[in-house]
Amino acid sequence: MKEENHSQSAESYKEQGNAAIQRKAFEEAILHYTCAIKIDPQNSVLYSNRSFAFLKVQQYFLAMEDANEAIKLSPNWAKGYFRKAAIHHETEHYLQAIECYHKALEHAPNDQVIIEAIKTTAQKLHKDQKSDAQIPWVGAGVGIVVGVMVVIADYVYTNKPTLTHPILMAVMTIVIALIGYGVAKVCRYYIKCQRDSLLQPPIDLCPKEEYEKENLLENEHRNTPRYTKSQARQRYKKGKQ
Repeated sequence: MKEENHSQSAESYKEQGNAAIQRKAFEEAILHYTCAIKIDPQNSVLYSNRSFAFLKVQQYFLAMEDANEAIKLSPNWAKGYFRKAAIHHETEHYLQAIECYHKALEHAPNDQVIIEAIKTTAQKLHKDQKSDAQIPWVGAGVGIVVGVMVVIADYVYTNKPTLTHPILMAVMTIVIALIGYGVAKVCRYYIKCQRDSLLQPPIDLCPKEEYEKENLLENEHRNTPRYTKSQARQRYKKGKQ
């Protein structure tokens, strides 16, 4: 009977969470789903729902944790993989998203939502890969333009041009073009690092080990006997004897 009441209570929290999702009150939904999970921690649906709510408030690491837990509890359920794919898609990890969508499709072969998601993500992956290939060359092109402008400016606006030899002019232009290529490459690398950081765990401002150590020291301090001045004098005299 007790288990039945717990199940009903978890279901009640889940319904409240679903209602909060409909109102777009995602933080409130997270609280309701968390209460439900405390009562029924083996329910993969609760983790899936909370993962969606975390995704909506851009807590990608926590959303991924819940998606993985949903998959762990129900490995043959498509929704867990779909949640994980959605997180990868939102953080622009399109290749990983497609892999997860395909896993979801294995368990729900006729799901049109998953099929459309794969198509959309594949298009974004192609566009992203195209940017990786093209943007560095755009940077090189800009570098060439800047290099030519430097050479022209040196020839037109200075009394004694430094870049007088054609080979020196070409070398200067090539060097600036390479710098532009490198800067563009670094920018793309920085963007990918930023995407990866979205899935990193948040900074722990109070590590568990430090918290436990503080509690231990506090308990030791509380357990240390305290003496009055007269008791302290007596203990001092006994020590001298």
